[in-house]
Amino acid sequence: MTVLSQVVAVGRDAFAATYWGRQPLLSRAADLGGPDGFRGLLSAAAVDELLSRRGLRTPFLRVARQGKVLPAARYTGSGGAGAEISDQVHDEQVMRLYADGATLVLQGLHRLWPPIVDLAAGLGAELRRPLQVNAYLTPPDSQGFATHYDTHDVFVLQAEGEKRWCVHPPVLPDPLEEQPWGGRADEVAATAEGEPALDVVLRPGDALYLPRGWLHSARAQGSRSLHLTVGIRGLTRYALVEELLTAAAGDPRLRASLPYGKDLTDPETVAAELTATVDALRAWLPTADPVAIAGRLRERSWPQARPAPLSPLAQLDFAAALGPHDEVRVRPGLRWDLEQAGDEVILRLTGRSLRLPAYCEPALRLVLDGRPHRVGELPLADDDDRLVLVRRLLKEGITVPGE
Repeated sequence: MTVLSQVVAVGRDAFAATYWGRQPLLSRAADLGGPDGFRGLLSAAAVDELLSRRGLRTPFLRVARQGKVLPAARYTGSGGAGAEISDQVHDEQVMRLYADGATLVLQGLHRLWPPIVDLAAGLGAELRRPLQVNAYLTPPDSQGFATHYDTHDVFVLQAEGEKRWCVHPPVLPDPLEEQPWGGRADEVAATAEGEPALDVVLRPGDALYLPRGWLHSARAQGSRSLHLTVGIRGLTRYALVEELLTAAAGDPRLRASLPYGKDLTDPETVAAELTATVDALRAWLPTADPVAIAGRLRERSWPQARPAPLSPLAQLDFAAALGPHDEVRVRPGLRWDLEQAGDEVILRLTGRSLRLPAYCEPALRLVLDGRPHRVGELPLADDDDRLVLVRRLLKEGITVPGE
């Protein structure tokens, strides 16, 4: 069973062809994991623990009321003796605001709450996209935010209570991150007055997929509502254009100054220069190096996702006691690329790289294939070489104990 099948009620191919980036999809609990399908991810009791015993700080909590985000000073303060911080969440202040109708937004749960950490890792690996997960706790008959759109796709997972969602088509299809809904507030408000494309009440275990740009608003019904929003951060064709333009700076024709003494506010002058510039760009584009562009996209996207958590002390203890019969595997969610460079092999990671002897490449490729492997079976000359390599990979956080 894939992680995607836990949040959409159609097959992977049908989802990709019909819904991904195109239109909303409602999946009912009966076709997913049942009404308790998402309670294991987050419950009211888990929210209480996060708010009162986990030392949350901003920005891991936002509070919104009547469409406006409240200042953090309304619900944070000193962490007390020894903490030396001034923005720790104060549970009694949060309680008062919630009781007065405010919506609580728990942010970054893909880094905080173990069941959601696992969900984000699994779903992100399937979609090959970095994810973020927030939770929204809304009081009965309340609405936290006005109609708006997101600049990333989302899965809405209803954990507790009921919430009515009104969804309208985009006023700007496929908005970029630099094109938030606030710049089109009047269009959004006018469209929200019309007939919605989808008007539905989500109940526990239901899920809703919304592509970026689709307008939506949500109101809790007769009881409090708790839902998760899984945001999918993707790359766009415009990102390719940006990287192409950056690379095009290497062409002298495109770095050339515009003519001296010309009025560049005159449309005819600009038209002539545009023609010359477009011709130069068209001539340069076939020379663009896909390897270089892929590398730039890697530098842009890899830092957005972190690999699965590891246990530092247990990891070091395992490395110290490592033997040929122990198993290791690549750390789940780790982004890597392997490249030969003369008598070395370069293992590229997020923000860093390791250089190792070229003869290590077969062993590296084996241990990075996602499956557990016994140290003593790695293709190196002897156990001493195998232990040296694997201990380094463990201490660099590249591999973890096999399971």
